[in-house]
Amino acid sequence: MVSLPGAMQPQVVIPPADDARLAAIFKAYDVRGLTPEELDEPTARSLGAAFANFTKADAVVVGRDMRTSGEGLLVAFSEGVTSQGVDVRDIGLASTDLLYFASGYLQAPAVMLTASHNPASYNGMKFCRSGARAIGADTGLAEIRQLAARPARLAAKAGKIQQVELLGKFVEHVHSFVDIDALRPLKIVADTANGMGGLILPAAFNELPFDLEILYEELDGTFPNHPADPLQPDNLVDLQRRVIESNADVGLAFDGDADRVFLVDEKANLVSGSMTTALVASAILESEGPGPILHNLICSRATVEVIEEAGGDPIRTRVGHSYIKTVMADTGAMFGGEHSGHYYFARNYGADSGLIAALIVLERLSIDGGQLSSLVAPLHRYASSGEVNAEVANTDEAIAKVSEFFSDRQQDRLDGLTVDCGDWWFNLRPSNTEPLLRLNVEGANEKHVEDCVEQILALFS
Repeated sequence: MVSLPGAMQPQVVIPPADDARLAAIFKAYDVRGLTPEELDEPTARSLGAAFANFTKADAVVVGRDMRTSGEGLLVAFSEGVTSQGVDVRDIGLASTDLLYFASGYLQAPAVMLTASHNPASYNGMKFCRSGARAIGADTGLAEIRQLAARPARLAAKAGKIQQVELLGKFVEHVHSFVDIDALRPLKIVADTANGMGGLILPAAFNELPFDLEILYEELDGTFPNHPADPLQPDNLVDLQRRVIESNADVGLAFDGDADRVFLVDEKANLVSGSMTTALVASAILESEGPGPILHNLICSRATVEVIEEAGGDPIRTRVGHSYIKTVMADTGAMFGGEHSGHYYFARNYGADSGLIAALIVLERLSIDGGQLSSLVAPLHRYASSGEVNAEVANTDEAIAKVSEFFSDRQQDRLDGLTVDCGDWWFNLRPSNTEPLLRLNVEGANEKHVEDCVEQILALFS
């Protein structure tokens, strides 16, 4: 770890944030909004003061992604923190999983300035307590919002800002999840979409026996090549083409803040988050022994089956990092995965890291000696719709209609509406940020799934 002496900050008076702005940007898991229309520097300054008062810590870790608004927002947030007499440990440009590592390694609460996969006009904040413990709507975000809406006191003495370099320590930590000697030369193409993967990936893979090619490595918060959202098939086209052209073994697609990853096999076929969860879960269970493994409720039934076959105890959770991290802490789970490409590790302070997940899959591929498509083939047991988004005026009314129609089927409301129809199932849940319903259907074959999607959408469209 390299750190520079902290600089004393001038005293800054922090007025309360505008309540309408706060209402627009506070979501279920984080803060996110258009900049500067919804999230501007005065609001960031108020949030810094609020977070300092919420945590009551001696120091707060801050980091940011490459978005053009990030530097100004980070400076303002840091001013808010130091105005309360709290020091700032600034790790600079970082991926979100590097920020979580910093929170655990330094044992300090932290905030990451990022809007993840959202367009360039957005920015946001992901908060955590010391040790990377999650903060969500029910575990602190509401209180932070309340504190930001009040006038902040002025501390007798301002805090200091210290620059801290942790990338090297983070790389060592990531490498500890695999047997480096077991890795074999693989041709890897990674699309970092001008996001933070362009900083993290070269550092992590530099001394490994991989032939790594990175598409769109330059950090550019305007996303000049394509959006940094690997969930959308259009954003995978360049990676898939290059995998075929270069005869690569694996393709890796990262989102803007590089905490999520999706894999593409040597035939350019997408490996879903459910399948990656199953692969990583089986590896964790093999190396660490039986125990609880988390999967969110839109993961494939195949994921659950693989966990059980590997000796694990599958535990179903809501969608979202703050919920999963809480369940992980409560259950002592070793690992948890989401269909959306988030993968959580107990040995990573319970936080998610796409980089760690990717490296574990590459280790399994190295040991197996075959191709990724062959490694994944036994997991393709069902057909899936993927996430289908439908715009609706009233999400609650729409869900109620669907629930009534399937009233004779087994249902639960863990997150939205999940209905088990025997040989097929679906989950319908509202978006946390838009007037959308998100539908996921899994069944025996593609035609069956298409018919089921059409039937469900017809109930409220």
